[in-house]
Amino acid sequence: MLASKYSLKGSKNFERVEKEGTMFQSDSFGIVYVKREDNDVSQLGFIVSNKISGEATLRNRVKRALKEAVRFNTGYLKDGYDVVFLAKTQILRKPTDVIMKEVEVALRGAGLYK
Repeated sequence: MLASKYSLKGSKNFERVEKEGTMFQSDSFGIVYVKREDNDVSQLGFIVSNKISGEATLRNRVKRALKEAVRFNTGYLKDGYDVVFLAKTQILRKPTDVIMKEVEVALRGAGLYK
């Protein structure tokens, strides 16, 4: 489970990141990130819309997989960023271990690794 200090909270924060942030695309998801003014731990949010699946169980599985992948990588993330993961429909066809590897590659590609 991802610790609450790493969770991005509040719709205004999500909107700010989506509006002002830089986008990095992966096969299964997009990452939007923005640098904050402080050097606190990076906070991450996850959006898996109804367009991905109408079934809540599938959407929750995707969120759990993304959160677990981020949890494994929190020690390597740069501080001071707000990050939002935007799931794509292709993520439903991938097992959790593949998603976890893809998250690491995407975070490196976006320059969010130390």
